[in-house]
Amino acid sequence: MNYRSLADMYDAITMGLGRLPDNIDLIVGVPRSGLIPANFLGLLLNLPITDVEGLIEGRVMASGRTRRGAAVNKTFAEMKNVLVIDDSVFHGNSIRAVKERLDVELEGYNLTYCAVFGPKMTHPDIDIVLDAVPQPRIFQWNLFHHGLLKECCIDIDGVLCLDPTAQQNDDGDRYREFILNAIPLNRPTKPLGHLVTSRLEKYRPETEAWLEKWGIQYDSLNMLDLPNKEARQKAKAHGSFKAEVYRNKNSIMFIESEHDQAVEIARLSGKPALCIETQQMHMPASGDLRTIQQSMKGLPRRIVLQKTPLSNKQSMKNFVRSIVGDRGYALMKKASGRS
Repeated sequence: MNYRSLADMYDAITMGLGRLPDNIDLIVGVPRSGLIPANFLGLLLNLPITDVEGLIEGRVMASGRTRRGAAVNKTFAEMKNVLVIDDSVFHGNSIRAVKERLDVELEGYNLTYCAVFGPKMTHPDIDIVLDAVPQPRIFQWNLFHHGLLKECCIDIDGVLCLDPTAQQNDDGDRYREFILNAIPLNRPTKPLGHLVTSRLEKYRPETEAWLEKWGIQYDSLNMLDLPNKEARQKAKAHGSFKAEVYRNKNSIMFIESEHDQAVEIARLSGKPALCIETQQMHMPASGDLRTIQQSMKGLPRRIVLQKTPLSNKQSMKNFVRSIVGDRGYALMKKASGRS
């Protein structure tokens, strides 16, 4: 499973700037996902942006008081060199539909078509593909609107709703109140596969009521069958429980809220686990050479290019642990003499 976050998209755009035309007057995003890279590019290059309808109707989006300059101050009639961008391309149906419409409704424009991600670096319907991401693939911005959710195991707290505070997590009335009125975080628009949560089985009625309240469809709800919070803490079975359920389902991915649990789930299940906290896909057998090589290839370019130490050392520690595994990370620390 190939996963790309918004940060990965920004990396692909910045690294691909040199492949774009140097005379762009206007950036056009293909609604809706194409508006994300259009905004990134508009801010990076200080160029006006619009959508397909705006291009046809002769209007651009306001640029704000701090975004002025010769390029932004051009009249629409002067904007003849246009970059049309979408987040991704696969079959090419969407971009072909845009091309056909613009061919009919526009004249006198120099149009260049670009996709941030494609299955290969070339595509018959696209002039420029910035980064190759083969199938199967999924993106941060469409994760919870993707039919693939039906084939996933999914955590609840920290994924579908906000986590409870320490005060709310009292294993009593306040916790029940939290479950019934939890604030939604990611709102799926497609049916889900299997919900797998460390919530206790005794809170099933409240959990089911909340899921029904927000119209969340799912195949099964799997909860820890322990008597109370104290027993759950003593068992320390969060990751192992989720991994066991995941291993016994036909699911192809686990969507987890916490980094450490995602690493453990991938290791114990032998299948990939996506961490919402870090927007990182964790693969099984993370200590073998092949996985290390693939992980290094996927190292964010913003880290590769950085010339100074990372300001967030924990992020780097998390990344290294995802590559070499917990045991490998412990050995690395021991070898370096760090505790």
